[in-house]
Amino acid sequence: MKKTTFLMTKEQGLKDRRWLVLDAEGVVLGRLATRAADLLRGKNKPTFTPHVDCGDFVVVVNADKVKFTGKKLQDKIYYWHTGHPGGVKQRTAGQILDGRFPERVLEKAVERMLPKESPLARKQLTHLRIYNAPEHPHAAQNPETIAFAEMNAKNVRSA
Repeated sequence: MKKTTFLMTKEQGLKDRRWLVLDAEGVVLGRLATRAADLLRGKNKPTFTPHVDCGDFVVVVNADKVKFTGKKLQDKIYYWHTGHPGGVKQRTAGQILDGRFPERVLEKAVERMLPKESPLARKQLTHLRIYNAPEHPHAAQNPETIAFAEMNAKNVRSA
């Protein structure tokens, strides 16, 4: 009896891609980001291979309506550096959600859940599309809607 492990090739990973839609309205940010990162990597498939881009395309709508648990809206701080001496900047999650680009909170959460500093992670992140409105321009791809809020009672935050 011969036991071998299945390893997907790059060509096989490109064949069975789907487009999936996740609605972020009232959903806890970390749980949504975890699910999106798993779908981008392809970890939900039985043919998952860590070094091959075999994940699906993920479209997230209503990204500006995500919720945080606890006091993270006021206490969670995002830092970045401008490149100049003394150029460390910071903003809270609430300031970013109220600002010009509220989808960046979800984008950063998903990015930080993918493998670090690799060309594969950068490629997988290009398959993530985030929109603040309930509609999106990807109707031609016939995306499947995933009822993420109904999967678990902890996925939704009312306050």
